Amino acid sequence: MGERILIIEDEGAIADALIYALRSEGFEVHWCQLGREGLEWLQHQAVDLLVLDVGLPDTSGFELCRQIRQFSSVPVVFLTARKEEVDRIVGLEIGADDYVVKPFSPREMSARVRAILRRARGPVAVMSATSQGPDSSFEHDPQRRRIRYRGQWLDLTRYEYLILSTLLQRPEHVLSREQLLDSAWDDPSANFDRVVDTHIKGIRAKLKRVDPAHDPIVTHRGLGYSLDIHGGAPRP
Repeated sequence: MGERILIIEDEGAIADALIYALRSEGFEVHWCQLGREGLEWLQHQAVDLLVLDVGLPDTSGFELCRQIRQFSSVPVVFLTARKEEVDRIVGLEIGADDYVVKPFSPREMSARVRAILRRARGPVAVMSATSQGPDSSFEHDPQRRRIRYRGQWLDLTRYEYLILSTLLQRPEHVLSREQLLDSAWDDPSANFDRVVDTHIKGIRAKLKRVDPAHDPIVTHRGLGYSLDIHGGAPRP
């Protein structure tokens, strides 16, 4: 069987179109109409990607995503009839990987799903672990998609990992928000600078828990961010 997709969507016609399109691409698909059913199923089954309707009758898709993020980092694609930017920002900030507005083409959805799954699998690493130099504070394990800071593995979300690994690839270089969006999101034109800032804030908080005295991420106002792999500036 192919990779497994869970759809949580209360509208049968939309679910049927998605199921047909995704199964035609070789995916194994399971459908739940209500949020509570989908949450229970996800807690007991392995899933490669979740398609989640924002406007479920028994709960908000945003709230359901927050609950899911407490135990799973499965990629999430939101479906919604809303077009407002604030809704898209909220969805992305709580951990969504993509955001599709109804009506949409099932073929386009299949293409987005394939792209997200390719990115989730990541490139094949030629080394099991790479260090950024003998005196670096960081160690990157691209095969397992994890990063160690001052000897401790960081508990990063998917986007935090992608952003920090991008900064690690070019230490001391200033990378704009647009460059970080390009490296971390499948459709960067659909995202916003504020989302990058939110994830940078989350990364900084996790680095601070390891080393409260130093901040290795440098903010360049109006330009972007860079990473000091040798320790960083003292925190104010």
